[in-house]
Amino acid sequence: MSGKAARRRAREFALQGIYQWLLSGNSVPVIEDHVAQVTGFDKADRELFVSLLRGTLANVEALQEEFIPFIHRSVDELSPVERAILLLATQELKNSLDTPYRVIINEAIELAKSYGGTEGHRFVNGVLDKLAAKLRAVEVSAAKDAKS
Repeated sequence: MSGKAARRRAREFALQGIYQWLLSGNSVPVIEDHVAQVTGFDKADRELFVSLLRGTLANVEALQEEFIPFIHRSVDELSPVERAILLLATQELKNSLDTPYRVIINEAIELAKSYGGTEGHRFVNGVLDKLAAKLRAVEVSAAKDAKS
């Protein structure tokens, strides 16, 4: 399996863990253990999964403060899936600087298409585009310059 597919699976499993945490409030070790038993977990990039899950859940408040200005409603009004995707993608935008912002946004859109509501991916895309312009300003403006 390619590294790209293993990373995509790691994000899917991290999303499941964040979603579980939002709904259950279980501890990170309990969630990690639970997710690790799901079929197909052995094909995920375990290191990426652990860093995304732990990094996101350790910083929920700070991550939400980053995307709250772009959602035009309260965090509590987001579906748990949308909230989990935004938390995960915000964690990556802030801390996985070696991963291009477009990859992070595209992965988040794919997660929203797979797990979210009908229009969820459009909402996620809009929020993350604005957030990337703030968190990755240099990278985003370089990409825009390269286009024109």
